[in-house]
Amino acid sequence: MELPHTLSCFVCGESNPLGLQLRFHAHGGEVHAEFIPRPEHVGFKGVVHGGLQATVLDEILVWACAVATGRFGYCAELTVRFQRPVRPGEKLSVRARLVENKRDRIHLAEAEIRNESGEICSTGSGKYLPIANEVLKPMLEEFRGGSGQYANPPPWS
Repeated sequence: MELPHTLSCFVCGESNPLGLQLRFHAHGGEVHAEFIPRPEHVGFKGVVHGGLQATVLDEILVWACAVATGRFGYCAELTVRFQRPVRPGEKLSVRARLVENKRDRIHLAEAEIRNESGEICSTGSGKYLPIANEVLKPMLEEFRGGSGQYANPPPWS
């Protein structure tokens, strides 16, 4: 199932000219996306900046929590491990899943970025704090695409 995206988000925003404009899908409790970094995403010459990888991991971790619990959350902690360099133009697969829901007060999720050969390039784990409904409601107004209308709780729960 295709998940919604926003207008302004750096990762998924359709109206953000500097953004990545990724699209996320959910299947069987897992969220996934494909990503091809561009030459302007490098840190060292020929190597995609680790901060960009961390950003993509954070975004998909948020979605994994939202799909599994019906609640979006703010990142409280993000841990990233870099295992091999990512090159611009390399097609990447990103996957995430909720690992634990601690009484709906904190959500723990894990993600990975793999290259076309299936090698793990980086992994991420995060702790996410659910966003209060009154704060979330105006945020949902910016959502586009995906399945159904956007109200609280999200339609994919």
